[in-house]
Amino acid sequence: MADLEVEAVNFEPEEDDLMDEDNAADLDAAAPIPRLKSAITGSAMRTKGRGFRTETDEERTTRMSGRFDSLDSDGGPGPERSIEGWIILVTGVHEEAQEDDLHNAFGGYGQIKNLHLNLDRRTGFVKGYALIEYETLEDAQKAIAEMDGGELLTQTIAVDWAFSRGPYKRRNARRRSPRGRRSRSPRRRF
Repeated sequence: MADLEVEAVNFEPEEDDLMDEDNAADLDAAAPIPRLKSAITGSAMRTKGRGFRTETDEERTTRMSGRFDSLDSDGGPGPERSIEGWIILVTGVHEEAQEDDLHNAFGGYGQIKNLHLNLDRRTGFVKGYALIEYETLEDAQKAIAEMDGGELLTQTIAVDWAFSRGPYKRRNARRRSPRGRRSRSPRRRF
């Protein structure tokens, strides 16, 4: 084997490597770092969750009794309006479709207020659905009637309402089994 030169390394600290002992004493004696005050409570006390505000029942009822925005619904089946417009859901969208393709296909039925075409993060392709928002109910109904079952980029698409009120509610809200009445277990004997 060849002769290797080995150099000894000195691990002893040098004078310029050490912190002045006077400065270290000054850091210990320095004032503690102030904690930020909470904007809600006005103190530096830690608070977690919702229940840390001190509020009487009367203050809570006056705060909660304000007028809130709501959408009028008859409770029957049919489309439901979102806050800003009428949204339709387009499914079966080709993975290489672009927003311009959807604008060209659905723009003829009315002015499109908003269009969401979500992409898969991993592949970068379209996930297969789109949300299109129209200003008026009539425009959205025309788009659904004309484009449902139609073709977009050689792929059949389905178009329907994104939000619906659902079926009429029964007076007797008891759930029923699909096979009729269920048999019941016998009562327990104690």
